Amino acid sequence: MTLRESGEMYLETIYVLSQKSTAVRSIDVGTYMGYSKPSVSRALGLLKKDGLVVTDAQGFISLTEAGENRAKHIYERHQLLSRLFTDLGVDEATAAEDACRIEHYLSDKTFDAIKKHVEKYGKAR
Repeated sequence: MTLRESGEMYLETIYVLSQKSTAVRSIDVGTYMGYSKPSVSRALGLLKKDGLVVTDAQGFISLTEAGENRAKHIYERHQLLSRLFTDLGVDEATAAEDACRIEHYLSDKTFDAIKKHVEKYGKAR
């Protein structure tokens, strides 16, 4: 399944919020991302349709196994790219913003090469 950048951003946000709290609601997602309730509702509907999230009777959002796997993959990209950029001397805010843009478009092949480089050499050279 090909997930668009916005869908990946929602999954990553739900994942990050779920690491901080046991209960994630659509209002939390909207606040974190700065999006309106209708935008969040539409995105969650699409993610539900794709089998990536579920909501319970109280409206709490959970990632399915497939959703969590995808979210972890996206989050790993974000974290590693942010680290690489800060190791290169980029300030943390810029590094995080740039990582967020790049993480959705970078091929798995290129990401794996970057990951191997960072694992081998530690800080970027």
